[in-house]
Amino acid sequence: MKILIITGIFPPDIGGPATYVPQVATGLAQRGHQVTVLTLSDHIDYDDRGYPFQVVRLSRRQFKLWRWLYTVICIVREGRNAGVLFINGLALEASVANFLLRKPMVLKVIGDFAWERARGRGWVEDDFEDFQKKHYDLKVEALKALRAWWTRRADRVITPSRYLANWIGRWGVPEEKIITVYNAVESPGDLPPVQIPLQTSLKVVTVSRLVPWKRIDKVIEVIAGLDGTGLVIVGDGPERGRLEKLATALGVTDRIYFTGARCKEETLAFMAACDVFVLNSIYEGLPHVVLEAMILGLPVVATAVGGTPEVVEDGHNGLLIEPARDISMLRKALLTMFRPYDRLRFIDGVQETSTRFALERMIDDTENILMSVVKG
Repeated sequence: MKILIITGIFPPDIGGPATYVPQVATGLAQRGHQVTVLTLSDHIDYDDRGYPFQVVRLSRRQFKLWRWLYTVICIVREGRNAGVLFINGLALEASVANFLLRKPMVLKVIGDFAWERARGRGWVEDDFEDFQKKHYDLKVEALKALRAWWTRRADRVITPSRYLANWIGRWGVPEEKIITVYNAVESPGDLPPVQIPLQTSLKVVTVSRLVPWKRIDKVIEVIAGLDGTGLVIVGDGPERGRLEKLATALGVTDRIYFTGARCKEETLAFMAACDVFVLNSIYEGLPHVVLEAMILGLPVVATAVGGTPEVVEDGHNGLLIEPARDISMLRKALLTMFRPYDRLRFIDGVQETSTRFALERMIDDTENILMSVVKG
């Protein structure tokens, strides 16, 4: 089977799809399928010879309208001989291109494009669930209609959590089209050495794009009140300047380390060098980074939102907290994790949980879905 996988990010980018797409593409290629990955990239000359599949990189650094048109053209070109389109990003471009291609489409949905775009531009302040229920002005409703349109055009929709599957059904997608396939986690192998310029006895790490709904500002506020504790923030984004100013205002610049965007191997190395992983967001589809923390043996503190409770079992492999506006619950959870006995207890639970998210199971399920739409 010839498969064209379409994504907006791919290594050396970091993020869920940049981890997932190489995993699934490699697994499918190793089973004899002919796989091509088409991606936007800041590194169009990147050496992809180590992959058992073809990678087509399109420059992200173009005038946006031209980039959009060029991406559609390239999807048509690469998809002409494909048996199926597997969309992990660039959903609008892929859906438009498929008016010409008329190929079976499988779409992976890991969040709500409309909500993320509206929040990122400051058009709304509501959380994920309230956004699904409310009506807004024309521009926001247009975003909602657009993401519902391309989602309904897919022959199958894969989601990484049951939680997200339930909401997608409210976009007008028939229930029988929506299938939950949990993400997989692999042992990272040897990691590169990294330096953390913090002199604290305990180190907390968080990994994410620096956007408002990740609420990293609240993590910084908690760390400011915990003497001897440092925070490593891996990632970049529009909130970075504000977060750096907050650290300065709180007088904790010597205990907060912003690594900026790092490659996957360096990200995992920073995580492995810390004591506790924290994810304080108000929304998650199913956070792949939590699975990565677990495979590294890191105990997890996370908010009980979205698909996170499908991974983190409160009191067994981590601690779940409500996404409250005050920081007391997060502070209490971190203090619990700092006790050596409790940390070891949670690490045992983490190692048990990581076996449930096996790569072979994910590849099996994904392959079956792709083959079903081709045969159908």
